[in-house]
Amino acid sequence: MNPAILSIAVALGIGLLIGVERERRKGEGPERAAAGVRTFAITALTGVLAMLSESTVVLAIAGAGVVALTTVSYLHSREGDPGLTTEAALLATFVMGALAVPHPLLAAGAGVAIALLLTSRSALHGFARRELSEREVSDGIMLAAAALIVLPVLPDHPIDPWGAINPQLVWRLTVLVMAIMAAGYVLQRLVGARWGLPLAGLLGGFASSTATIASMGQRARQDASVLPSAVAGATLSSVPTVVQLSLVLTVADLATLQMLAVPLAVMGLVGAAYGGLFTFRAVAAERGATAQISGRAFSPGTALLFAGLFCFIAVLVVLMQRAFGDAGALAGAVTGGFLDAHSSAASVAGLAAQNLLPRAVAGNAIGMILTANTMSKLVFARVGGRAFFWRVAPGLALMIAAFWIARWF
Repeated sequence: MNPAILSIAVALGIGLLIGVERERRKGEGPERAAAGVRTFAITALTGVLAMLSESTVVLAIAGAGVVALTTVSYLHSREGDPGLTTEAALLATFVMGALAVPHPLLAAGAGVAIALLLTSRSALHGFARRELSEREVSDGIMLAAAALIVLPVLPDHPIDPWGAINPQLVWRLTVLVMAIMAAGYVLQRLVGARWGLPLAGLLGGFASSTATIASMGQRARQDASVLPSAVAGATLSSVPTVVQLSLVLTVADLATLQMLAVPLAVMGLVGAAYGGLFTFRAVAAERGATAQISGRAFSPGTALLFAGLFCFIAVLVVLMQRAFGDAGALAGAVTGGFLDAHSSAASVAGLAAQNLLPRAVAGNAIGMILTANTMSKLVFARVGGRAFFWRVAPGLALMIAAFWIARWF
């Protein structure tokens, strides 16, 4: 298809899509709004044709004309409806019409997104006005600021004398902890604590099981009625660790994975069973099923505590590696399990693949890495208080014990 025809078709589709939605809301009679389906379609075509002219002057004049007409439309309707939604949509339609020339797919996607926003008016207004509290809005803004303002400006290299603390990495983990807490809170609002927290824990484990355990502990400390669900989420977050480790070993050294396939499978099944048990308890408990959600979407203090402990462990790992000298590669990989089991296990499997380390030794080393990683998770589980810790700890202990028992036999 001719690119110009494709651009015009996309622009016309955008204009008609948004215009139909606005036409249904413009009203009837002399008080109706100024812009409807024809206005939006023509505006989109104006944008695409101005861009196709390849003249900056034509594009500027067309844009100025749309702005002027939009201003007139607002002055005409502001007494009856002081909102700017239609005017903003009209300007966006012109921009998307122009965008359809260099990026037709992007323009089409943006047009659909704006149409969805417009059709979701009642649901969005009701959610913002009746469902969200001031604290929740504040937490959302804080999370957005941490991710979009603070994170990009932090240096992406170690700044300490030992080369262990990368500010951007530490802050990414801090944002991750807050995001997992917020995701658990949202899922808790949507489907209830009995299902929301276990689901959030399982999904969060693919990003960071340790961070997920810390966030679940904070949720349990905040609301004791969701303790079984939080324990389930914390335990289930370790199941993705097994899945990801298996995938890493597939790439690093398939023979090592084949040797550890049964221990890893047993470890994952034990974690899933223990997490499933607490999920069942949460579903069966009347209090857990009916508890009202209160408090904050996340705890900044818990996220900062996680970052502080992460930095401490990172420095400790580096100092231990230096203390062991040239023979400390294996010991360093094992101690590195306190931070990340996947990268440490991959390094050991890589040594085995190069015949620099016997595979039996590599298998035991990976078990030690998982043990160290479990100990790290236990440290962060303490964030949730004694009740949370003494329920999560047996599950983590059973998982690592299952690995070693299966490895032994």
